[in-house]
Amino acid sequence: MRDEEAALMSMRHAVKVRGGAAVAVAAVLAFALAGCGGDDGKSGEAQSSSVPKKPGAATPEPSRSGKSSSAPLEVIATASGEDGVVLEINEAKRDAGGFLTVSGQIKNSGSKDFTHTTAWRGNELTGSGESVAGATLVDKAGKKRYYVLRDTEGRCLCTTGVNSIGAGKALPIFMQFPVPPATTTEVDFSLPTFATATVKISG
Repeated sequence: MRDEEAALMSMRHAVKVRGGAAVAVAAVLAFALAGCGGDDGKSGEAQSSSVPKKPGAATPEPSRSGKSSSAPLEVIATASGEDGVVLEINEAKRDAGGFLTVSGQIKNSGSKDFTHTTAWRGNELTGSGESVAGATLVDKAGKKRYYVLRDTEGRCLCTTGVNSIGAGKALPIFMQFPVPPATTTEVDFSLPTFATATVKISG
């Protein structure tokens, strides 16, 4: 009888030990899983807060000139023309190729389309058609006049196809001249039908 009771108590003790061990193992696993999940979450948060954001389409890069593309162009000279048409010069810059490029726009502030553009081409009667090839520069200090350059086929290095300017519209223009000496800092710019304007050279 005592042997049977001893065997029964031994079995109960073994069950208790095994059950307790299983519970302990389960608790350890649960704690480890919980710890791993928390570490991953915190690690992800740390990475997202420490990694710098890459520039995207929503953050436009600044323009090379440092000005926004929507900013108004700088006007360095103006000249009045016929019927409310105004010539604005935005830049006269020396280029690396040995040219002086003058750029600007002609604005029609009138209520009607402006079509009297033939005079602007000067003596330009080649394939360029209507243009601003009649523009000239005068270096008063050097006592020299410069004309718009032509290519090998006689076409001007300037804006062409200038047939009309709509009411309230503006026409961007450019023209290239031989570059004046480095000592020349300003020139007088002329385009037929417009007043003469003094223009400062940059570059």
